[in-house]
Amino acid sequence: VGNSSVLACPLKSNITMVTWKISPKVGGHCTLGYRADQNKTDRTNCSDSMNWKFRPDRDPALEIQQVGIAHEGNYTCEVVATEGNFHKTYHLIVLVPPRLILYCDDHGNPVCEAAAGKPAAQISWVLESNSTSKKEGHDNGTVTVLSKFTAYSTNMTNITCVVSHPSVNQSKSIAC
Repeated sequence: VGNSSVLACPLKSNITMVTWKISPKVGGHCTLGYRADQNKTDRTNCSDSMNWKFRPDRDPALEIQQVGIAHEGNYTCEVVATEGNFHKTYHLIVLVPPRLILYCDDHGNPVCEAAAGKPAAQISWVLESNSTSKKEGHDNGTVTVLSKFTAYSTNMTNITCVVSHPSVNQSKSIAC
């Protein structure tokens, strides 16, 4: 999320036509088209964040700027050339890194929160413990995971929470 993404399309010589058909999970379909005989591009219902990376006659790649959760979905590139018709389909999944929040609760127990990540993050603790986790889903598709640490012994000083996620791994320590 937030980065730019480029989806490549089969690059052929003597391109007649290129069409990107975009079907997001949320919202309406959109198309980007190029016709070589008229040297003309066309767009239907596509946001300004989606456009050709370069000139479609030279490289028909699609660029999505500031990728957001709303961009998730299927992207199909169709190329018509003298050699034949070529298709390439992408299933775009947007990863949202969680925010790591670590604090002490009212009873002096460390609480680790992996806030608003997509998909849900995994939380573990460096030392053995009894920990309880709960997940809370949000309307935008992100998930907050909360884990409370309960120590076996009371002489713990620094406790480390480790958050694992496909987009980032991070850890923080706290003394409660």
